[in-house]
Amino acid sequence: MTVQDHTHLRPWRAIDRRPSRKIRVGNVEVGGDAPITVQSMTNTLTADAAATIDQIRQLEEAGADIVRVSCPDEDSTKAFSTIVKGSKVPLVADIHFHYKRGIEAAKAGAACLRINPGNIGSPDRVREVIQAARDHGCSMRIGVNAGSLEPHLLEKYGEPCPAAMVESALDHARILQDHDFHEFKISVKASDIFMTVAAYQQLAEAIDCPLHVGVTEAGGLRSGTIKSSIGMGSLLWAGIGDTIRVSLAADPVEEIKVGFDMLKALGLRHRGVNIIACPSCARQGFNVIQTVEALEARLAHISTPMSLSIIGCVVNGPGEALMTDVGFTGGGKGAGMVYLAGKPDHKMDNGHMVDHIVELVEAKAAELERARAQALEAAE
Repeated sequence: MTVQDHTHLRPWRAIDRRPSRKIRVGNVEVGGDAPITVQSMTNTLTADAAATIDQIRQLEEAGADIVRVSCPDEDSTKAFSTIVKGSKVPLVADIHFHYKRGIEAAKAGAACLRINPGNIGSPDRVREVIQAARDHGCSMRIGVNAGSLEPHLLEKYGEPCPAAMVESALDHARILQDHDFHEFKISVKASDIFMTVAAYQQLAEAIDCPLHVGVTEAGGLRSGTIKSSIGMGSLLWAGIGDTIRVSLAADPVEEIKVGFDMLKALGLRHRGVNIIACPSCARQGFNVIQTVEALEARLAHISTPMSLSIIGCVVNGPGEALMTDVGFTGGGKGAGMVYLAGKPDHKMDNGHMVDHIVELVEAKAAELERARAQALEAAE
């Protein structure tokens, strides 16, 4: 029995997601009872369709559910139709400053249009983008950013703040609603995690649409992951968030990895191998850090949700193995104990442990996939 199976027995693990209505981004559901989706954004020149498609494929392989593509100019929207055809996941066209790019992207096959109320232009221009979304079956995201709030809100509040961000979001949601357009989600992002969390908390109380959660411009891989985990983790733990993007100054693939790790840590979604490992100490019977690094690299191709414990000694090893599909606990004399389904199964020497664990995990993943396929076939 794995960790996620224990939720119903341990109510303190349960997260009650905020009720929201459901929308669609292409063929992906967002909100309601749909799984929390993980997004990233390309950083190639959109006009270079081949390079953009290549990066989208890398994000797809990492598990991205939705990918956002910036459309800053006409060359980008001209390439967008080609990019859509080369993508397996729905694409969000990111629109700033020029509303016509949104209209062009909708015609080119965008599944969703992201507009920033602070720089898209007048209500009339927003209305034209709404009509394009309706005509071409797009959903929309109102993307409010603390760094680009409307001038009248900055004058009213004196500085970017949660109340100003929420007011901006609700004002533009009202425009969509007044035009009987309800296929939209909202984000209210800031680089300040306190402002971000407060804004989302207020917005969650004020409207029932799905929320796209993220800490914008969080920073580099390490610092950005920490900031995002604190801010987004707090919101997700409180049940707020229907789709997420971890904004890192790093390879976009890392954003997908961090996003899924965040959801896995909270038991909200499971993809790939969840490795539980000790930090290592003088008691370790093998080099835990090197072993985990090797296993992370060699098991990255597995998308099947499952758990693996790698513990250096017998102090916590057997207890952690009890909760995982496969486990290895360091012992003495150059060998350790392999656990399967929480029970000690056989010993393995440290020199061959990585290869052996990879084989066991791949076999277990294949077994779980067969069981899932049989269950789906029986349900049909």
